[in-house]
Amino acid sequence: MAANALTDRIVPLEDLWGRPGGDLCFELLAARSQPEVLDRVSRAIALRAHQTFEPASARLARRAVHLLEGDAVRVETVAEQLGVTARHLRRAFTANVGIGPKDFARTVRLQRAVRMTATSRDWGRIAVDAGYYDQAHLIADFRELIGLTPGAYMKRPAASPGPAQGVRC
Repeated sequence: MAANALTDRIVPLEDLWGRPGGDLCFELLAARSQPEVLDRVSRAIALRAHQTFEPASARLARRAVHLLEGDAVRVETVAEQLGVTARHLRRAFTANVGIGPKDFARTVRLQRAVRMTATSRDWGRIAVDAGYYDQAHLIADFRELIGLTPGAYMKRPAASPGPAQGVRC
């Protein structure tokens, strides 16, 4: 099933991956922190990726994910590094990941910024270090993707939302 067929839908992981998906779901519920949740998901996906045949479009998307998680933030730059057109990259990425590379890069930047809040509250520095043009763009992404300003996000009770928020088994 193409990843973009799952976009904006809630599908039990066990329906997609069978028993290993159900096992992962319970591991996520047992996680104690957001980084632990992300680590467990990353490991499960990496393990699963090595178990099946990888079509060329999936390999392209995987390589693009690696670049977007690094320093490359422009789709055109990533496409150039991979030797394909930006249009081809967008189609392959969306079909395999479920969202476009631009939205993925935006999510990666915001995750980077959220992780940085563990050691700093200097929003201008966090914005630049996470790859934002300026603090205003960071605040806009917080509002749009998380639904809170950075300040409101930091003031929310530590117990809510939990690290496995949104996990349904």
